[in-house]
Amino acid sequence: HRLPWPDGSTVFEIDQEEVLAFKQSVLDTLGAVPRAARVALAADLRQDWTDALIGAGFDPTRPTAWLAEGLVPYLPPAAEHELLATVNAHSAPGSALGYEVKHGVDPAGQRDYPVYAAVRERLGIDLLALFSTDPRPDSPADLDARGWDTAVHTPFDFADRLGVGLRPAPDDALAANRWILAVRS
Repeated sequence: HRLPWPDGSTVFEIDQEEVLAFKQSVLDTLGAVPRAARVALAADLRQDWTDALIGAGFDPTRPTAWLAEGLVPYLPPAAEHELLATVNAHSAPGSALGYEVKHGVDPAGQRDYPVYAAVRERLGIDLLALFSTDPRPDSPADLDARGWDTAVHTPFDFADRLGVGLRPAPDDALAANRWILAVRS
């Protein structure tokens, strides 16, 4: 809705039906107008969603930009592997992928971190309880083996680059975050 998409761009947004309905109600309340064609696709990523995506007009033969924001840390390792294998199978050369993982989530040590405490207090949701604490797969290496060029960053890398000055705090929840950016060769 805010990004200056190139002419002819289509944004496919895949999420659970209830989440898409909530997002649409907020957008409608704001009078937001998308700046690209937007296709909201209700699907559960734990099920087969690619047929529905292709049926909605997605063309896997064209380069695509994938963004899995706020998703992968909640998935068990096997589901992370499956999601990235599915993205790989539906990505033409030149496609890009961005996603976030968390390494070394420490629910006890990060419980009182301001972001988690605020969400717990305001919404009654314990985000830390939702994260998978199982050892994460080395998905950047897996993508490299599949022909992607990957780069792994911390949030602090981008803060330094942008001159924001964000520095890790004790028991900083962001210290576990890794942002993976990949381009398929």
